[in-house]
Amino acid sequence: MIKLKKIAKRLFKPKTRETGNGLYASLEELMAMRQSAAYVRSIRKKKSYSHQSGDIKSAFKGRGMELEEVRAYSFGDDVRDIDWRITARKEQPYTKVFNEEKDHEIYVWLDLSGQMLFGTKKELKSVTAAKLASLLGWVSLENKDRFGCVIYDGRNTYVFKPQNNRAQLMAILKKTAQVSEEILSRKDQGEKEGHLRSLKMLEQSVKNRASVFLLSDFNFLDEAEKLQLAALARKTELFLINVFDVLEELPPKSGEYMAQYEGKRLIFDTNSKVYQKDYRTYFAQKRKNLQDFCRRVGCKLIDFRTDMDVTQNIKIF
Repeated sequence: MIKLKKIAKRLFKPKTRETGNGLYASLEELMAMRQSAAYVRSIRKKKSYSHQSGDIKSAFKGRGMELEEVRAYSFGDDVRDIDWRITARKEQPYTKVFNEEKDHEIYVWLDLSGQMLFGTKKELKSVTAAKLASLLGWVSLENKDRFGCVIYDGRNTYVFKPQNNRAQLMAILKKTAQVSEEILSRKDQGEKEGHLRSLKMLEQSVKNRASVFLLSDFNFLDEAEKLQLAALARKTELFLINVFDVLEELPPKSGEYMAQYEGKRLIFDTNSKVYQKDYRTYFAQKRKNLQDFCRRVGCKLIDFRTDMDVTQNIKIF
C-alpha cells in the first residue's frame, strides 16, 4: 500500500515550471503566454453593442480591399479611412469600414537593451516586454496573421521575417529567452546609436500597412530616433507600448535611501514635499511628451506597468 502511494505521488506530482524569477523571461514563461492568448481571443469574440468607441484601434483588424460599409466617424478610427465626399455632404465626418484583411502582417520590435534591466516589484521591464511580445506572437498565430520580430539587445539586432507557423514563433521565443538571460551578465549598456540603427533595420524589413509594435521604455528617444519613428508611422500602423516600473511613476516612501551611480554612492531624502512633487512631475512630463509626439505623427501610445498582468490591457487586440 505504501509503495502504491509513492508511485502515485511520482506519477501525479505537479510539474513545476521553470521561471526567471522576474530577472529574465524563461522559454516556459513565454510559451505559457499561449493561455493568455486564448483568454484574449475569448474577449474579442464577445460582440460589443456599445455606441462608445475605444481609444485604440485594434491592430488585429486588417485593412481589407473590399469596402464593407460607410458609417459615422468615431474617436479612434483611422483618419486615412475618412470618406471626404460623404463628410462634405453630411457636414460631419464619415469613415469607410473594410472587411477584415487576411494574412495581415504583425511586427514586434523588442527592446532588450541594458536600460530595460530595471524593476522593483514583480519583474524587470525587459521581462514584461518579452512576455508582451510573446503574447502578440501567439495572438497573431491564432489569428492566422504573419508574425515577425526584431530583437535588439544593446549590441546586436536579430531579425525574424514574418511567417505564419508555429516553428517560426518558437524560434523567436527561444531567441527572446536566450537574450533575456544573457543581457543580465553584460557589463556595458551597449552602443550609443544602437537603437537608431536597429529601428532603421525594422523599417527596411516591414511592408506598408503592416501593424508594428515597439516594446520599450523609450528613454533612448532623441531627435534622430523621433524622425525614424515618424517615418515608420507614415508607412505602418504603429503602436508604442511604453513599459515602465512603478518606482518610475511614484516616488518611494518617505525616508533616506542610498543609491549608487557610476561608482559613486549617494544618499537622498524623500521626506520633502518638493521632492515628492518633482518626482511625480518628471515622469508625468515624460509621458506627456510621448503622448504629444504620438499625436503629432499619428501613432498609438499604450502604457504598461511591470506589476500589471499582461491580460489586464487588452485594448490593442
